[in-house]
Amino acid sequence: MARIGGTCYFKIDGQQLSLTGGIGVPMNRTVNDDIIGLDGSVDRKETHRAPYVKGTFKVPKNFPVSKITSSDEMTITAELANGQVYVLSSAWLHGEANHNAEEGTVDLEFHGEEGDYQ
Repeated sequence: MARIGGTCYFKIDGQQLSLTGGIGVPMNRTVNDDIIGLDGSVDRKETHRAPYVKGTFKVPKNFPVSKITSSDEMTITAELANGQVYVLSSAWLHGEANHNAEEGTVDLEFHGEEGDYQ
């Protein structure tokens, strides 16, 4: 039986960060939505979506806060448990970054100009 979940590795510009879970990457580059007419006819529209990587990270003392919150040209590599590797280029932090000091974690989502499985 093949391993499809579990241990994974995450790097920002070559610096490895430790995840506690919640890693996610997009499988599709476009999204299809329904357009339903008042007469019941159904068509679709296709829109692009931003490439991203997200996860819940441990926050040790040497966590690269400045780099993560100010850089807009990061390269992010997510080595997934099933052996797939997702690379996000020209990446930046999307949204807020709030440190949960009680748990020692932070939920982060990065968006980028390009992202794909290698």
